[in-house]
Amino acid sequence: MSIKFNVVEKPQPGVAGGGVKKWYASAKVDGEFTVDELTKEIEKFSALSEADIRGVIIALENVIINQIVNGKIVRLDKLGSFYPSLSSEGSATEASFNTSLIKAAKMNYRPGARIADALKTAKFQKVK
Repeated sequence: MSIKFNVVEKPQPGVAGGGVKKWYASAKVDGEFTVDELTKEIEKFSALSEADIRGVIIALENVIINQIVNGKIVRLDKLGSFYPSLSSEGSATEASFNTSLIKAAKMNYRPGARIADALKTAKFQKVK
């Protein structure tokens, strides 16, 4: 298996008119892997039933949501970490900053070592 990609032309960031355009790789997703499929795969490596696995996945989602909105990092060992970040407008001084300047809360994911290592050894295939 390989990660499929195509090549897209992009302008130079921050330059009026686009500056010098260059070509960059862009990952082309090759379908989806649904919770149903994930459940069936996990079932092969586990003594748990499909219903138990699905219940754990739903519970994990709920726990991650609850912890992230309370400002926690959720570490899932080798799977990686989920953590919140904010996007805001700037303020001239610290004292003049208020929550109305916060534009969005986002969820970030940092893969664990095994996942990061797997991506380092990924193979690539150009598609049209």
